[in-house]
Amino acid sequence: MSIVVEHDKRRQEILTHALDVFTEEGFENATFQKIADHCGITRTTLYIYFKNKTEIFNYSIKNMLLGVEEDLLRVKDDEALNSVEKIRKVLILILERLEKNRRLLSVSLNYLLYLSKSDTDTGYRVRRRTIRTRRILASMLIEGIRAGTIKPINVRATDDLLYGILETAIFRMVVLKQNDVGELKKSVEQALAQISTQPLTV
Repeated sequence: MSIVVEHDKRRQEILTHALDVFTEEGFENATFQKIADHCGITRTTLYIYFKNKTEIFNYSIKNMLLGVEEDLLRVKDDEALNSVEKIRKVLILILERLEKNRRLLSVSLNYLLYLSKSDTDTGYRVRRRTIRTRRILASMLIEGIRAGTIKPINVRATDDLLYGILETAIFRMVVLKQNDVGELKKSVEQALAQISTQPLTV
């Protein structure tokens, strides 16, 4: 009797295990063999699903970001929350995800530095990965202005300001090795208090 392999399920398992290897070893020290060993498969089997470790890394990050995006869209569509509450919930959720995955952030920075040595446009790669999150934030700001819960503001500048809090979190955790995002959560509250037409409730 032949064994039926569920390729999509196997692919997802590889991506999950590969993230562990990248987190533990760093991008440059992670090898195809180490990923295969961690997955409990041979290198030959791994080649059926991915052509190299860079492809695995990119898919792993994309996979993780899709999960974050799904969470953000659930918050965006929650009709029980007004726009300010949605933005607060989204930013806090992202800060907590960053805090939880700070080792992976270090690997991502390591990967971007690795790419920059080959004259790759790393800024483009980062923008490509973050543009949907920024659009979700901008759409919630517009929704709030229309509903009257957010003051008439420059949406692009405010989106930059709010996204800047997330970038600051990444810098503090990866470069400064600070593990707590508590102060940045307070920054979120202060920023939202400035744009909200109503007093914020905790």
